Amino acid sequence: MRLTSFTDYGLRMLMRMAGTPGQGVSTAEMAQEFGLSRHHLTKIIQRLAQAGYVATRRGSGGGAMLARPAGEIRLGAIIRLLEEGQPLVECFGPGGGDCSIDGRCRLKARLRAAEAAFLADLDRSTLADIALRPDLLLAEEFV
Repeated sequence: MRLTSFTDYGLRMLMRMAGTPGQGVSTAEMAQEFGLSRHHLTKIIQRLAQAGYVATRRGSGGGAMLARPAGEIRLGAIIRLLEEGQPLVECFGPGGGDCSIDGRCRLKARLRAAEAAFLADLDRSTLADIALRPDLLLAEEFV
């Protein structure tokens, strides 16, 4: 399974926010940390906010933060959200793509089962399980 960079950075942002619950993190700060454009991260935050995973505040002390406890956020749910519209293979997309062996393909069912198993495994973990702990980040800077 391969995730899009949109999902990869979405997970990184959530891990960062989970490590400092209740504290806003600016998109500028995260963009600098991850070496990405602020515009790209803003799109990701907007998707997460629309789904109710992230809350945003403007102004001093503002930024993005988790809208619910990290222990209540399942990784599989995040990946489903951020990978929405990105089918594993073309034939899983709307209209089934341009497959010449559709109807005779025995691979499709196996790929669907593998994708379901992948997401089910991730549903067993929460964001709290993978949160970036600030104390460990600081310790690594001095090593």
